[in-house]
Amino acid sequence: VQLQASGGGLVQAGGSLRLSCAASGRTFSYLAMGWFRQAPGKEREFVGTISWSGGTTYYSDSVKGRFTISRDNAKNTVYLQMNSLRPEDTAVYYCAAASSSRPTTLTSDYDYWGQGTLVTVSS
Repeated sequence: VQLQASGGGLVQAGGSLRLSCAASGRTFSYLAMGWFRQAPGKEREFVGTISWSGGTTYYSDSVKGRFTISRDNAKNTVYLQMNSLRPEDTAVYYCAAASSSRPTTLTSDYDYWGQGTLVTVSS
């Protein structure tokens, strides 16, 4: 599975962005997907995850209620809708494909990673 993230950019606090992650490979629709982020000088952290069917999602406490993950298996794409953005959301955002269909918050459960897309939120 190869992943290509896009949609990052510069946005003012309170604004919105939608990230996309296009996947190649026949197994995409069977795998759980996740979004992670890494701010400068910090470790990569979990943002959210979605099951293979899209029926189950989990989010970190820091983004719950503001971010929404969705997927379109027909298009081999997963999305991260980010609303009410804050300066502390500034980071490189990565999409990842898990090794199973079950959503997971653990970085070690993800086998495939995209290249990352930068999100900058100005105050």
